[in-house]
Amino acid sequence: MTATRTAPAGLVGQLARFIAVGVLSAIVDLGVYQLLLHLGVWVHAAKAISFILGTTTAYLLNRRFTFTTAAGGKRRFAGFVALYATTFAINVGVNALALAVLPVMPARYTVAWVIAQGTATAINFVMLRTVVFRA
Repeated sequence: MTATRTAPAGLVGQLARFIAVGVLSAIVDLGVYQLLLHLGVWVHAAKAISFILGTTTAYLLNRRFTFTTAAGGKRRFAGFVALYATTFAINVGVNALALAVLPVMPARYTVAWVIAQGTATAINFVMLRTVVFRA
């Protein structure tokens, strides 16, 4: 017996899946960020690269498990690109701003990453749900 979806996913279930996908994507993002910093890559380039890899992970998993809709195709992907181009700039910018204002401390880069990631995540959920993957 195959399961079929007869109604759109409820907000709570959708949010739970979004959070699970987000945690996995954040692990990819933070892991790549820390690795690149460890390898001596310039901090803003490391953030840009890690964001792109984490975002790609999030898009693919959210498309499959969180925001499952039948239609979309090229238009949906164009919406994704527009959204993530915007959140890319916000994420890298907030990370740079946080690094500029945070005191020197052992976890400074990780704290800046968390602030930037939190900002981008809030924007992404609302925009993915209402624009990119709307039913």
